[in-house]
Amino acid sequence: MSGHSKWASIKHKKAATDAKRGQLFTKLIKEITVAARHGGRDIDKNPRLRTAIDRAKQANMPADNIDRAVKKGTGELEGVNYEEFTIEGYGPGGVAIMVELLTDNRNRTTADIRNIFSKKNGSVAGAGSVSWMFEKKGYIEVGKTAAPEDKIMSVALDAGAQDMETVDESYSITTDPKDFEAVKKALEDSGIKVASAEITMIPKSTIQLKGDEAKQIFGLMEALEDHDDSQNVYANFDIPDDTVE
Repeated sequence: MSGHSKWASIKHKKAATDAKRGQLFTKLIKEITVAARHGGRDIDKNPRLRTAIDRAKQANMPADNIDRAVKKGTGELEGVNYEEFTIEGYGPGGVAIMVELLTDNRNRTTADIRNIFSKKNGSVAGAGSVSWMFEKKGYIEVGKTAAPEDKIMSVALDAGAQDMETVDESYSITTDPKDFEAVKKALEDSGIKVASAEITMIPKSTIQLKGDEAKQIFGLMEALEDHDDSQNVYANFDIPDDTVE
């Protein structure tokens, strides 16, 4: 899990920069549109849409943008029909990687992702090759200054969280997907600010990387993340703290 947590932390820092804001908004709009298309606009009945909107608000996306994305998903406004699919592969050191994609042109996107793997010392694998190495979980990050550790842990566990651990300047809380909303709400109702929250894929075990392989995996992960059609990138690596600048 630490490999996922470390990459998640870096992703959030990277997404906060102005240079990435426009690209982040595009990805969030796609997710909101697809979530609304599949589950309707009522966030009380559509947890995926609620999570997507929460992420958009955390990124300071204007409310008008969010509303338009929802309306495109429900058909109230004309929009693009996005296709969802996953590409699996391996990175340096045999790291397992899953890339979740949303695109209006599957062939183009598939070729792009294959090219990234090839150029960044990775390889694409068949469907199901690495997905069994991951588990779907709720993942919540809370800053260390949000509340005392024992209070955060108590509220989270009482609400159904499975685990909590320290990652840099935050606490990471994992839940079963069905308990995700309840744990998030319990924290917020207790006055504990949630830094980020999502349903994600957590590796069952991790591969430790050092030196050149550690640098290479970050290059591959960043290139995959930066593709306009990638929504999430998961990998089962861990690295020593002093390897990450």
